[in-house]
Amino acid sequence: MIVRLVAYTPNPEVVAGTAAATCTDSKSPEKSLKSAMKSGHNSVLEHASFSFSVEDVSRVTLAQLTRHRIASFSVKSQRYCNTGKDAMMVVPGSVRKEGYEEKGIAMFKSCVDFYEELVASGVPKEDARYFLPEGVCTKIMLTMNARELLHFFRLRTCHKAQWEIREMAEKMLTEAKMVAPQIFLSAGPPCVACGKCTELKPCSSPRRIGPKGELI
Repeated sequence: MIVRLVAYTPNPEVVAGTAAATCTDSKSPEKSLKSAMKSGHNSVLEHASFSFSVEDVSRVTLAQLTRHRIASFSVKSQRYCNTGKDAMMVVPGSVRKEGYEEKGIAMFKSCVDFYEELVASGVPKEDARYFLPEGVCTKIMLTMNARELLHFFRLRTCHKAQWEIREMAEKMLTEAKMVAPQIFLSAGPPCVACGKCTELKPCSSPRRIGPKGELI
């Protein structure tokens, strides 16, 4: 999986801080931003947006990702692009562990071969794609504002999140922290952001922030 932050609001913390300072007629955007976030007044974060490119991620994760509605998505089209050519799939670690990777890849290749046979016979790609597995890799461009990103990280970096979207969220958080460390200082699941798990059935290994600011 490759995750890159390709664009973002210039000086995102200055922009969000200026918005916070506007609300209180303050002369210090930095202090205003800290105060606003400490108070939970995160609407000022909506003035800063971040765009990520994600490659080699499955359409299983795409389905989960698009449940986050305050975002914009552009996805490699299966209507116009030939998915069969050089198609790859995501193989879960649990499948490898149980020794089914080779069999799973063979089944995937069988589906891809049938897809290519259909396309070659004249079946439109938009119809042939019905026979492709959800594990097939795709490319995504997504944009979220900082407030929605915090919400996304709260849900998707949790140990309860599905492993692939959790990996993606962790890589996105690493990228976001590099350009807006104050905004994303305490970003993560509730056990990190709030110091308390909000799940009905908490996991046995709460997350924490490591010495380099990474989630561990």
